[in-house]
Amino acid sequence: MLTACGSDDEARLDMAFVSTRDGVYAIYEMNDNGKGQRRVNNAEPDSSEPPILFLEVEPAWSPDGTKIAFSSRASGSFDIYVMNADGTGTRALTSTKENDSHPSWSASGQSIAFARDGDIYVMNADGSGTRRISDINAEESDPSWSPDGGWIAYVRRTPGTPVQEVWIMRPDGSARHAVTTQGARAFTPSWSPDSLRIVFSTNAEGEVYELYTVGVDGKGLRSVAPTAGDNFEPSWSPDGSKIAYQEGGAIFTVRLGGGDVERLTDSENNDSSPVWNPRPPASGE
Repeated sequence: MLTACGSDDEARLDMAFVSTRDGVYAIYEMNDNGKGQRRVNNAEPDSSEPPILFLEVEPAWSPDGTKIAFSSRASGSFDIYVMNADGTGTRALTSTKENDSHPSWSASGQSIAFARDGDIYVMNADGSGTRRISDINAEESDPSWSPDGGWIAYVRRTPGTPVQEVWIMRPDGSARHAVTTQGARAFTPSWSPDSLRIVFSTNAEGEVYELYTVGVDGKGLRSVAPTAGDNFEPSWSPDGSKIAYQEGGAIFTVRLGGGDVERLTDSENNDSSPVWNPRPPASGE
């Protein structure tokens, strides 16, 4: 059902993202200047009526850049899948009636964290050994494994309220504690390459969702860039110089320190979920 195409000879690109430009949610790649945009594979929805629109969302690169995990509703409920970086070898890692989302790889590439209907789980990279690590008494989502492997950042909703804060915990679920205390709604935390800061989206300053970074110790809260539109799904570049994000159906990057913003894709394509390739370019690429 998920038929892929690709070639090992294709050049490595800087980031993956999701687009509906071909009529379904599919994973694409491009360079960090917006050039070289291409679909990773040719997966098509199943033959159900009505056809399932959500096919591939929330891509996540393996640490070595050879694989991409993602969430797909190709079989009904959302499950976690993995494919080779060239789009070949797609296979399901989970298969339940529950909805699995937001895969995130461990630094070793041997494990994947993901969300399942308000809880956070960790499994082996082949889909075996699934175990819950979240607080069963709270709604938790959006796991993001730190590049050094020591922590998993996530979003925890305060029971009985709409408030969502950024928390961190060890990969076994221990040492759980809040990083933010803004009393607002936070989404999709993402780590800096040195594992010292976290970027996330929040509406703490009003109705608009903006990007902020904060130290892993909860200190040093900083706005990334002023915006008039909602900014979501931030992803830190491997060299630490830029943050990619989605605004109004287009992918942007902002250079840290200078605040220079560059639009990489057109909003008419309904693009989202940018994530940087962690593997550095080979010589000549």
